[in-house]
Amino acid sequence: MITIGQLARSVGVSVKTVRVYHDKGLLPEPERDASGYRRYGAEDAIDLINIRTLAEAGVPLARIRDLRSADDASFQQAVGQIDDELTDRIRDLRATQDRLRRLADGRLAPLPEDVGSHLEQLARWGFTQAWVDLQRDLWILAFATHPDHAIRLFRDQAEMLATPALRQLFLAYDQARDLDADNSRVDALADRIVEATLERYGHGRLPKPDDGISEIPALIQGKVNASSPAWRRLDSLIRARLGR
Repeated sequence: MITIGQLARSVGVSVKTVRVYHDKGLLPEPERDASGYRRYGAEDAIDLINIRTLAEAGVPLARIRDLRSADDASFQQAVGQIDDELTDRIRDLRATQDRLRRLADGRLAPLPEDVGSHLEQLARWGFTQAWVDLQRDLWILAFATHPDHAIRLFRDQAEMLATPALRQLFLAYDQARDLDADNSRVDALADRIVEATLERYGHGRLPKPDDGISEIPALIQGKVNASSPAWRRLDSLIRARLGR
């Protein structure tokens, strides 16, 4: 028979932890002996090892208490489920570790391969480096927050840029960045963009504010507007003329 301190040391936990397990009803608390000490046996050590193993696997103490009273079949099923959950956590941690190492190496690229190729194509089409950098930041933001919806938006934009006439509109948008917000070219560009938008989508097919993906355009447009007073006014003009 051993004391609580010896029990704790043999299993690799603190005396305080053993007492917490007593208080939570996980580990039965033995009676005191004639000297006033609580004495523990081998069965207590085995129980404590089991509790510690489950706790280290991330199982909440309340669930451990329930498992302690479960029959063998239920216990084995629960342990199998816990093992699956732990496997998922390990996979996620390894993915996080990989991203951390790539970040340390300066090669973090959280974008699909076709997005990276698209960004390279922008430079070949004559877009400014500032525009390419902004687009990279925006797609990182979109894919980080709404990956499923972001791919749909990306494909839609890539399709538009593949059309020469629409690509010219994007190039004009890029070139308008440093214009004065009240420049007449901003008004003229807004008219061209509204016309092209209605021709592509029509009034009835414009994305609705509650369509489930409006958060991404809002995030993107907010960053774009913050980059240029001309772009901010351009956005206001387009919204007003589309009745948004």
